[in-house]
Amino acid sequence: MLLALLGALAIGLSLGLLGSGGSILTVPVLHYLVGQPEKLAIGGSLLVVGLIAASATIPYALHRQVDWRNVAWFGAPGMLGAWLGATLARWVPGPVQLAAFAAVMLVAAWRMLRAGPPGHGDDRPHRLAVIGGGFGVGALSGLVGVGGGFLIVPALVLLAGVPMASAVGTSLAVISLNALTGFAKYLEVLESESLELDWAVLLAVAGVGIVGSFAGHRLGRRLPQATLRKAFGVFLVVMGLFIAADAGPRLLH
Repeated sequence: MLLALLGALAIGLSLGLLGSGGSILTVPVLHYLVGQPEKLAIGGSLLVVGLIAASATIPYALHRQVDWRNVAWFGAPGMLGAWLGATLARWVPGPVQLAAFAAVMLVAAWRMLRAGPPGHGDDRPHRLAVIGGGFGVGALSGLVGVGGGFLIVPALVLLAGVPMASAVGTSLAVISLNALTGFAKYLEVLESESLELDWAVLLAVAGVGIVGSFAGHRLGRRLPQATLRKAFGVFLVVMGLFIAADAGPRLLH
């Protein structure tokens, strides 16, 4: 359990620093360190990330670094996507979800390891692209248990014209909406599989993660973002390959 709590601290730090990476860490923590089956880990991760992201939004909101208009434009279709993604998850086997999760993790690593952070965006928001991006990220969130911050941040910058300084806080608000909506629907999936959440473990992980998110916000104002993103990207490559190697053989049976 100690390793799981250390993992929870890393989840919060990642969300507070980068506005992303929480779910990508939460599913492995719950599945590999706590020992929960795939579907239970994915469902629980939506609750944990939703709670941490909602709390991590607070310091950004206090510093007026949340674009609430784009939270609505991106978040509303994202909630619909998360609901539909969680509905689809009922018919997707656990190993397939885990393999898809590994693929998402490797895509996230590629984005993190690109030459540099996104620019300042386009001052002319493309609303249809923002709505479509929100729906797609939400669907991914509900299906494989990711908040999608690694996609939300560049989408907000490049499609909605949100300055990078506000994109992280805005991403956290959207993640909390997507994750908690997906979790509400995912409860039906877990019930159909006769799986019960371990609320004590989930709340403990979320509590430690919330503390980590506040620390991450403070650190994020001092440390170079480019260095942090590259280090996180390398970590994602290692974890993504590990999960792919674990899920791959089970897909063949």
